Amino acid sequence: MALVTGAGHGIGKEIVLELARKGAKLVLWDINKANNDKTAAQINIMGGSATSYVIDVADADDIHRTAKQIRREVGDVDILVNNAGILYGGELLKLKEAHIRRTFDVNTLAHFLTVKEFLPAMIEKNCGHIVTIASMVAKSGTAYMVDYSASKYAVYGFTEALSEELMILGKNGVKTTTVCPSFVSTGLVKQIRDKITTLLTPDTVAVEVVKGIQYEEEHVYVPRILHLGLKLQIHLLMVSTTLSTVVIILKEREEYQTGGPIDRLVNTHKDWWMCRQATCGHVIRLVDP
Repeated sequence: MALVTGAGHGIGKEIVLELARKGAKLVLWDINKANNDKTAAQINIMGGSATSYVIDVADADDIHRTAKQIRREVGDVDILVNNAGILYGGELLKLKEAHIRRTFDVNTLAHFLTVKEFLPAMIEKNCGHIVTIASMVAKSGTAYMVDYSASKYAVYGFTEALSEELMILGKNGVKTTTVCPSFVSTGLVKQIRDKITTLLTPDTVAVEVVKGIQYEEEHVYVPRILHLGLKLQIHLLMVSTTLSTVVIILKEREEYQTGGPIDRLVNTHKDWWMCRQATCGHVIRLVDP
């Protein structure tokens, strides 16, 4: 049985539809009753099995109460997909404290609470799967999304640490998958102001999420080519550190030559880094909160 949070709309809806096509029994969590019930009905019409629950994942008591109800009415959860998320965005100094707190309640703390509810049964059976829908901003922070970027960095680290903890506990049958999609057309983001990146569709992301579950992939990047960009970024950081060390040593020895081979290499590296900034740093326009 698979439980997906934020299942009534966007990526979450497409994930449950894709899982239903694979034969999974579904539990749908969403704060919007109408959307959630509509998605569940669509799955049941398809011949699948879906039960919907209205829940605010920012409310710890609501999570505990609904999880207890699910265990009583439906059974243990085998696959937990933490997908629910919100985005306010905007200039950091203009963000409301209440919006920052809710961003972390939904995007980050809810992951702790849902995992604490459903992981014990997985550990007991040494079988299960925790799926975290993070974002590419968890790997490269984005301006005007400081709160959102930080919340996604946090869940990326949460899942990475959880994976190591499960390994130490000897529970190698409980898998984790972290999904990092680029910007997705879900209503949170209107457009990206560059000529390189296009908005992904929710169904495209959902297909990759389900593949990641089936093949037990620890990390899934959507589109997949973004993983290559991350490797390039790591390489550039390593080169930058090495060059900086060499330049410092040469300058201390008074052997650094402007226009010399090291100087030319430093300038070439700066050009590559500027290219990375141009391709990885997006300027976006958000829907008004």
